[in-house]
Amino acid sequence: MDVDAFVLAHRPTWDRLEQLLKRRRHLTGAEVDELVDLYQRVSTHLSMVRSASGDNVLVGRLSGLVARARSAVTGAHAPLWRDFIRFWTVSFPVVAYQARRWWLGAAVGFFIVVVAIALWVSGNPEVQSTIGTPSEIEELVNNDFASYYSENPAASFGLQVWVNNAWVAAQCVVFAILLGIPIPYILFQNAANLGVIAGLMFDADKGGLFLGLLTPHGLIELTAVFLAAAAGMRLGWSVVSPGDRPRGQVLAERGRAVISVAGGLVVVLLVAGLIESLVTPSPLPTFVRIAIGVAAEIAFLAYVFHFGRRAAKAGETGDLDDAPDVVPTG
Repeated sequence: MDVDAFVLAHRPTWDRLEQLLKRRRHLTGAEVDELVDLYQRVSTHLSMVRSASGDNVLVGRLSGLVARARSAVTGAHAPLWRDFIRFWTVSFPVVAYQARRWWLGAAVGFFIVVVAIALWVSGNPEVQSTIGTPSEIEELVNNDFASYYSENPAASFGLQVWVNNAWVAAQCVVFAILLGIPIPYILFQNAANLGVIAGLMFDADKGGLFLGLLTPHGLIELTAVFLAAAAGMRLGWSVVSPGDRPRGQVLAERGRAVISVAGGLVVVLLVAGLIESLVTPSPLPTFVRIAIGVAAEIAFLAYVFHFGRRAAKAGETGDLDDAPDVVPTG
C-alpha cells in the first residue's frame, strides 16, 4: 500500500468525520446519517491499513477516530440477524482462512505421528504386549472398536461425541491463553492414541473396517481440531513475531479472533457428532458412508476458502471489535 497516496485520497473523509464528531450534539438528521456512513467508511479504511501497512501512527489515528465515532452512534445497533450473518460470512471463515498454514501444519504433524506409531505397533508383539493382553487386544479389534459406534442410542451417543470432540477443541482454544505452548502435546496425545488403534486394527487385517468407521466423521472432526489448534498456536506465535505492528495490538486482535473460532467450531463439531452417531453406525454401504464424510469435508473447506478469502481481501481480520455495530444507511 502506498500510504501517502492512501492518506491523500481519504483525508477529506477523515476530516469530515472529525468535524461531525466535534458537533455531534447539534447535528441535523441528515448529518447523523452522514456520521454513520462515514464511521463505516473509516472502519473499512482502518481494516485496510491494519492488513496492508505497518504505519503505526496512521493505525493509531484511525483507531481513535473509529472509537470516537462508535461511541457517538451508540444506540443504533444493527439487528441481531446482521451479526449472525456477519459471523458466518466474515468473522469465523476469515480467521480459519488466515490460519490455513498453521492448520495444514498441524494436520501434517498429526498424521506423521499417527503413521509412525501405527507402523511401530503393527507387527511388533513386544510393543503390543505393553498395550494389553492378547485377549484384550482381540476383544478391541473384533468387537469393541465397531460396537463403540452402535452400542448406545443415536441421540445420547451423538451428544457424547459432540461433548468429547468439543472438549479437545476447547482445550486447544483455552490453551491459547498460555500462548499455545501446550497445544502440540494435546495433538500428540490424540495422534498417539489413534496411531495405536490403527496399528492394532491393521495388524489384525481390520484396516478396512477401521477406515470405514473412522473416515465418515473423522475428516471434519479432525479438521475442526486442527483449526482450533491453529488458532491457539498462531496467537502464541504473534508474541514471538508480531510483524510491523505493536505486539500488544496483534495479540489482542488475534485473541479476539480466537473467540470467533470457538463459536464456529461449536457448530462444526455438532455436524461431526451427527455424522458419527447417525451415519457411521448406519447400515449404509461403506462407500456411501465415506462419501457423506468426504462431502461434508469438501463443503466445509469450500465454505472457509470462499468466504474467508473474500473477507481477507476486504481487509477483515475476524477481530470482533471491528464488527460494525450500526444499521447501514444509504
